[in-house]
Amino acid sequence: MSKRKELLERIRDLPDDELAHALGEARDQLFRLRLGHYTNQVEDALSLRYKRREVAQILTVMRRREMGLETQALRAKEEGAAQGSASEGKDE
Repeated sequence: MSKRKELLERIRDLPDDELAHALGEARDQLFRLRLGHYTNQVEDALSLRYKRREVAQILTVMRRREMGLETQALRAKEEGAAQGSASEGKDE
């Protein structure tokens, strides 16, 4: 699995409160990267792009949860497994 997909899965697995905390941390890191970039302390300019995308992915997941289009990935997997085992019992 690519790093991008792993990051997205990790973000989707976080509960809402941890997601808000991760957003704050990502924004802080982005601020520090921008500051370092302006003062020529950041050698890798791509890290700015990756951090901006991480912030955008977190915001997207939070918005999708607000709209009810997405739930926490682990919770959704557990509910799906529970429904699958419950439906197997109904067939008998």
